[in-house]
Amino acid sequence: MTRYWCELAWLPPGEVISGVLITIEGRWILDVTRHADPPPGAVRLPGFTIPGLANAHSHAFHRALRGHTQTERGSFWTWREQMYAVAARLDPDNYYALAKAVYAEMALAGITSVGEFHYVHHGPDGTPYKDGNEMGHALIQAAREAGLRVAMLDTCYLTGGFGAALQGPQVRFGDGNAHRWAERAEELAAAYHGEEDVEIGAAIHSVRAVPPEQMPTVVEFAHRQAGPLHAHVSEQRAENDACVAAYAASPVRVLHEHGALGPRSTAVHATHLSEEDIALLSGSGTHVCMCPTTERDLADGIGPARHLRESGCPITLGSDSHAIVDLFEEARAVELNERLATQERGHWQAAELLNAATAAGHASLGFPDAGFLLPGAHADLVTVRLDSVRTAGTTAGSAVESVMFAAIGADVSSVVSGGRRIVEDGRHTLGEVGALLRTAIDAVRG
Repeated sequence: MTRYWCELAWLPPGEVISGVLITIEGRWILDVTRHADPPPGAVRLPGFTIPGLANAHSHAFHRALRGHTQTERGSFWTWREQMYAVAARLDPDNYYALAKAVYAEMALAGITSVGEFHYVHHGPDGTPYKDGNEMGHALIQAAREAGLRVAMLDTCYLTGGFGAALQGPQVRFGDGNAHRWAERAEELAAAYHGEEDVEIGAAIHSVRAVPPEQMPTVVEFAHRQAGPLHAHVSEQRAENDACVAAYAASPVRVLHEHGALGPRSTAVHATHLSEEDIALLSGSGTHVCMCPTTERDLADGIGPARHLRESGCPITLGSDSHAIVDLFEEARAVELNERLATQERGHWQAAELLNAATAAGHASLGFPDAGFLLPGAHADLVTVRLDSVRTAGTTAGSAVESVMFAAIGADVSSVVSGGRRIVEDGRHTLGEVGALLRTAIDAVRG
């Protein structure tokens, strides 16, 4: 057992408590004591301790694009061509090294669970590796070494557009049809059955990449695994228009008609929605993952996050393309974007945003016992400095607001993930993460 004494901690049902003693046994929280003096031998955590953050939507290899896509105006679609060029250079070794560094960067920012939306399955020419899940295994091993739980959202990707064949780098994403995709995904699930730090889920890449008749097979796989099912939804107006032209229905309607919405499902982005779309998402209890830093980087637009939440959709957060990796920034951008769109303040309370970054996010990834500082929960403790230039002046009464609206990932000083302390004094146990990233990105970009 290990005991951590927290100067301040965020405890259910949303209280900031001083002097919190948390006892951990293995991967789990055994006991939480309020208003305790620090006992001998306890690890002291000065600052504000919150549950681990959940990055509900990640494409690890996109980290190699940071900065390189800002040299021209372009569009989402020209950005995508640059992304494909990086995808074409990935192999199991360089992807493992890159993902390990990316996940360590996430850990430094307080993230303890990641949903990896994984579709780079095969060799560059589409030929499967000897083990059809070699790339997936590399990502899972990378997450484990960085100290994160991972929901491997194995992604079905069959077409290069509505009625179009896969082309160029896309060919390595596809399995031919959903049945062959499911056979490979079943092998991946069997390899990690019963593992507490790995959840095998599924993803429908998008309505343009998975024909409707193939979707039920993906849905059935997710149901068999009792795992999460994610999908990119309505990120671009052009995608909505093409979907209506092809199927006389919106992407949300297509997913609904083929059983892909529900409490274990997550619609990623959901930027351009009709009232009917919102009713279908909320009526099914589907999560919606907002990725504001990517959505603004790609000029996607501002999604109706508050409307979705008030209608009944749990909101989660993701760093997606990793334009930056900072869940505090993702969270406050949800509120600040609404302010820009409406010219009004106060759409989201800080505690609601923190819940989206913690409990709601973990639940959407298949880790419902994470995101709380409670006995029986995953032992994830993230401590934020309250003496940095951004957080100095914080009091117990303003701690949640200060962290959610002023702190950045660099203010995280300590991270305990699944009972394992992976960040101490702002340094990861893997060493200098910046150097790891530089080496891994150079290897991928050539």
